Amino acid sequence: ALSSLAVPVPKIETVACVGLGLMGHGIAQSAAQSGFKVVAYEQEDRFLEGGRSRIEGSLGKMLKREKITQDKYDEVMSRITYTTNVEDLASSDLVVEAVIENMDLKKKIYSNLGTVCKEDAIFASNTSSLSITEMGDVSGRPDRFVGVHFFNPVQMMKLVEVIKTDHTHPEIFDAAKGWVGDINKVAVSCTDTPGFIVNRLLVPFLTQALLMVDRKDASIKDIDISMQLGAGHPMGPLHLADYIGLDTINNIITGWVENFPDEPAFVVPKCLTEKIEAGDLGRKTGKGFYHWAEGDKRG
Repeated sequence: ALSSLAVPVPKIETVACVGLGLMGHGIAQSAAQSGFKVVAYEQEDRFLEGGRSRIEGSLGKMLKREKITQDKYDEVMSRITYTTNVEDLASSDLVVEAVIENMDLKKKIYSNLGTVCKEDAIFASNTSSLSITEMGDVSGRPDRFVGVHFFNPVQMMKLVEVIKTDHTHPEIFDAAKGWVGDINKVAVSCTDTPGFIVNRLLVPFLTQALLMVDRKDASIKDIDISMQLGAGHPMGPLHLADYIGLDTINNIITGWVENFPDEPAFVVPKCLTEKIEAGDLGRKTGKGFYHWAEGDKRG
């Protein structure tokens, strides 16, 4: 069958990772471990070095636990090139962006990448809650644009939501899903809908638990025990909210309320706003709905 794509699908061999934070370094590492050449990009040296030491630390742990050999460690590290020069991304086949959830920043990056990267390169955003369609438009190549939403920690979590917009070409979408399989992850497909699959179900569920706290329907502890023992959840919703970060949940839900005011499932619970204002963001600050010490729940 003849392709209806003016520019053919590239064979994905070199993957650029834009942003080497919590998610980006894990994506770069996963790609390198699966045999891809990786160009790891940050705008500033200090962030670049931060990303490098995260990857070294993560692989170093695997080496120590004898999950990988010294040879494998060296081989994976040798596949990654670190750079602060955006021109070094010019010949990458797939560009995965994992910068912070700020639409203006992402748009700026994509309009720049659109001119720098070769014309058959595929663009993929690791956003968890922003519009893929909007970013695709700015990139100048909406037909070659997808979402690839990884989960934290990337090295451990198998799922990747692959997102298509109304403009994404089917062959490009298939290539992106194929790559996700090539780095030993499980790809699921979704349209460009708020929160995709996981967050669209998870965040309103967490919100409902927080609204129960607002109404004093049940205690925090009893809500969590109920979902563990009654629904087979590994941890209850308030424990999970603390674990994810209350600021993260708040950012997602406030964004949704703003953009989709008519959706009744999108609502900001009062107790969430109070925690945020008090600076109690969950596990990362030592206090949220629970007290935490050294990253462990302490009651």
